[in-house]
Amino acid sequence: MAAQCAEDPSLERHFKGHRDAVTCVDFSLNTKQLASGSMDSCLMVWHMKPQSRAYRFTGHKDAVTCVNFSPSGHLLASGSRDKTVRIWVPNVKGESTVFRAHTATVRSVHFCSDGQSLVTASDDKTIKVWSTHRQKFLFSLSQHINWVRCAKFSPDGRLIVSASDDKTVKLWDKSSRECVHSYCEHGGFVTYVDFHPSGTCIAAAGMDNTVKVWDVRTHRLLQHYQLHSAAVNALSFHPSGNYLVTASSDSTLKILDLMEGRLLYTLHGHQGPATTVAFSRTGEYFASGGSDEQVMVWKSNFDVVDYGEAIKVQRPPATLTSSAGNLPEVDFPIPPGRGRNVESVQSQPQEPVSIPQTLTNTLEHIVGQLDVLTQTVSILEQRLTLTEDKLKQCLENQQLIMQRTTP
Repeated sequence: MAAQCAEDPSLERHFKGHRDAVTCVDFSLNTKQLASGSMDSCLMVWHMKPQSRAYRFTGHKDAVTCVNFSPSGHLLASGSRDKTVRIWVPNVKGESTVFRAHTATVRSVHFCSDGQSLVTASDDKTIKVWSTHRQKFLFSLSQHINWVRCAKFSPDGRLIVSASDDKTVKLWDKSSRECVHSYCEHGGFVTYVDFHPSGTCIAAAGMDNTVKVWDVRTHRLLQHYQLHSAAVNALSFHPSGNYLVTASSDSTLKILDLMEGRLLYTLHGHQGPATTVAFSRTGEYFASGGSDEQVMVWKSNFDVVDYGEAIKVQRPPATLTSSAGNLPEVDFPIPPGRGRNVESVQSQPQEPVSIPQTLTNTLEHIVGQLDVLTQTVSILEQRLTLTEDKLKQCLENQQLIMQRTTP
């Protein structure tokens, strides 16, 4: 695909429906749906197709703090200040299962890339991992000494990264359940953290107005940005790995060019703090939410070339010294296919594996339907349990009545 001239990001749509501050946003795999959570205790699923009605899901008893679509896009997880996590089937029925995940506010939910497990983080200072189906508790990680704001799986599912009000970012090995490293460079609460699409580095946002990027292999600080004038509340990597978007309480969104190590754009759209931001799975769009109760959808434009091609374009990595002093030279990860180890690739030619698109689509559909089917079984099981509990209560009440009436 021929490269086109890059343009400034543009505001495509804005959604109004929440009755309080928007706290979280996430796109489905096919970008047809956008989910948002709010302090109004509701979850909204917006349709990107014009003139389509949104779904309003009610069930949480307090503010919805986090939301995440499963990799297939057929399930949707949400966490709340009511200490529960709900798994929804994002259709017109809006059915869900609910489980008491923590003993305090649930701040973060994130599906593993295989869709089989879910990681949650909470004000109870713990991170917990659950099986997606039947929501079985698997294990807990508990070395943070203050609220845990965010927890994410690495792209390969082997690592977990967490951000906390104890001013640290912690890296965990999922199989050993051990803390691999603690990053202590933030000068305040760490609000958000995520993995680079390559899985080789992480970016974290903080109440100290900064964004920091570390290499998870060497644990070196690669980049440090101090561009916002207030707390940075959220961030999201573009799927190419070249860009990072941030949302701040200074009401702006900022787009950073990670390969050049510079600020590309500052976007003014929200009236008041911008609380959340997320790229779509293709990077064509990103969505933001704010305390102004609005959800905004932006068209990226700045990376309009074919995204597969964008990943292959190699640019020299950057060393940021202007905002962080003398940082070590950045060995920024180059995503797969960007030209590293060319000789070894050429010396071992391999036949490309071609899977027909129809077969791929069919397999994705089957996986999605299995997700929905399993979740439906979980919903039915939960209803049966409730029915059994009600029957037991009725029988107990009847026995009490009989005892009272018996002379």
